[in-house]
Amino acid sequence: MKAMILAAGRGERMRPLTDTTPKPLLRIGGQTLIERHVHALAAAGIRELVINHAHLGEKLEQALGDGSAYGVNIRWSPEPEGALETGGGIFNALPLLGDLPFIVVNADIWTDFPFSELPDEPDGLAHLVLVDNPAHHPEGDFVLSADRVTQGSGACLTFSGIGVYRPELFTGCSAGAFPLAPLLRQAMEEGRVSGSHYRGGWFDIGTPERLQEINDVVINRQ
Repeated sequence: MKAMILAAGRGERMRPLTDTTPKPLLRIGGQTLIERHVHALAAAGIRELVINHAHLGEKLEQALGDGSAYGVNIRWSPEPEGALETGGGIFNALPLLGDLPFIVVNADIWTDFPFSELPDEPDGLAHLVLVDNPAHHPEGDFVLSADRVTQGSGACLTFSGIGVYRPELFTGCSAGAFPLAPLLRQAMEEGRVSGSHYRGGWFDIGTPERLQEINDVVINRQ
């Protein structure tokens, strides 16, 4: 199984930190966000990684190289300035990801989620990991009921930025910038998105203030 780390975002809300440092290279507990994901994926037996980038992408490539230092093989998927959004970025990388289901994880989260818990074959077009709603996103995103993810009525959970997707989710898409959410919502309407609720450590790194708060939490946990 392969995995893709989404690392092309500009990180506007993290400025001025991201003016000179790509957001995935920000540190929590002394380790960069993206290094943590690489180590965690390797620990789960995932050896083939694809990473997209745009803003300051050369710094990401310099930091991680070909992945050999981490026991993985990294292939890079460069994007034009301004990036391709989540859906367009994944679609652009499909030739590197192959024909089988693959893991996708946002680079700008901190989590202790064990990637080995993800299904190799999702029951449908996608499998999403949902988490409890953080204070900055109290309304949540989707409903999880009987292992299916929907947009129906009920208590919502927050999408963690971790999922497994089949390439078929992108059937009919064209090259260029486009979001992932509409594809997932269409698949949900068809009953083709499964999900799980992770109750462990998870933080969305959205602002410099939140980065400091999360650093304090993580350091105190160690």
